[in-house]
Amino acid sequence: MVEANVDSVMETLAAMEDPKARAVNEKHGDDHGVNLSKLRAVAKELKKNDELAVELWNTGDTAARLVAILIMRPRSYDAQHLDAMLREARVPKVHGWLVNYIVKKSKHAESLRLDWMDDPDPIVASAGWALTSERVNKSPEGLDLSGLLDTIEAQMLGADERLQWAMNETLSYIGIENEDLRPRAIDIGNRLGVLKDYPTPPNCTSPFAPTWITEIVARRAGA
Repeated sequence: MVEANVDSVMETLAAMEDPKARAVNEKHGDDHGVNLSKLRAVAKELKKNDELAVELWNTGDTAARLVAILIMRPRSYDAQHLDAMLREARVPKVHGWLVNYIVKKSKHAESLRLDWMDDPDPIVASAGWALTSERVNKSPEGLDLSGLLDTIEAQMLGADERLQWAMNETLSYIGIENEDLRPRAIDIGNRLGVLKDYPTPPNCTSPFAPTWITEIVARRAGA
């Protein structure tokens, strides 16, 4: 039984430390050695607890921050607090979970999307583009999709790696979801060549936008 206090959680996570898991995680820039299934089980046992989440977040420990995200209630945090956490979230897994599990479910998602997209910090900007991909997928009304393609065409090739990945995702989703813009999206992807040679395991879809777009569209057509 994990007690709902920082010391107990930290002790539990320390006991779960696995050098092999750390080695794998560190290849992806994630500095922790806790199996994610076991980490999720800890969070499930703790249940939602915003006070404990804040305390765990403030430890700065990556595994503790992942647990914190899982026990947060998205509606409990204002835009300023979410912005501050995002700017502290430099580890890829913490950054991704914070955006996907908390920010996307917050009523502040759209205002933060607009603020972050043009942020000079590419890690922060990548969060803005991740939220834009979500809008392209689920609620594109009001988005200037052609304008987004203009920006991607001009900036993606020279962008920081994590920002480049986020922009590439938006490019791909624009092509997948919008038949009229699909040829342009594929053309941009082909001309820029971003992630063209990315190693992709068998039975997985390449992140190279023209391939990604073409495969998903074909899969939907055959469904």
